[in-house]
Amino acid sequence: MVDNPAEAPRKRADARRNQQALLDAAAAAFIASGVDVPVREIATQAGVGVGTIYRHFPTRADLIVAVYRHQVEACAEAGPALLSTHSSPHAALGEWITLFADFLTTKHGLAEALQSDATTFETLHTYFLDRLVPTCAALLTAATTAGEIHPGTDPYELLRAVGNLCVGGNTPRYNARRMVALLIAGLSAK
Repeated sequence: MVDNPAEAPRKRADARRNQQALLDAAAAAFIASGVDVPVREIATQAGVGVGTIYRHFPTRADLIVAVYRHQVEACAEAGPALLSTHSSPHAALGEWITLFADFLTTKHGLAEALQSDATTFETLHTYFLDRLVPTCAALLTAATTAGEIHPGTDPYELLRAVGNLCVGGNTPRYNARRMVALLIAGLSAK
């Protein structure tokens, strides 16, 4: 047994690459075909064997949860990166909210797939909030400090508003991205 987590064996570089390829391929497959896409299709897209998927993710639920967490992390990490590369915090906030909206509109079937395990679903929702509300708060604070948006926008309320706008998805008569862009434009103090 390893007493110190720093001493725990690290995954080999090829195992990390395989896992990353699997998560990316599964995310793309879930978007294109839903969470019930055959595992062999994900394996083919990732360039690995089906056994590799089951070695990393013994059940479909494990794979779905891992993809969801991976995408939440990518969204959380994008906030600070966008702040450091954009000329204005409001522009960074707008792009991040667009990424967040894209994330929400691609979660077709996730709730249904995890509904049989309410504890897992609840844990994922808490994880989602714990990672994304602070990122949104940092972007809002930066934009408020720069005088680009009106003060007082609550990050949780903003994420809920964006979520509500994304419920309709993107159909010929409704474009969630456009509605979210209008919401973000409405925050502008200028």
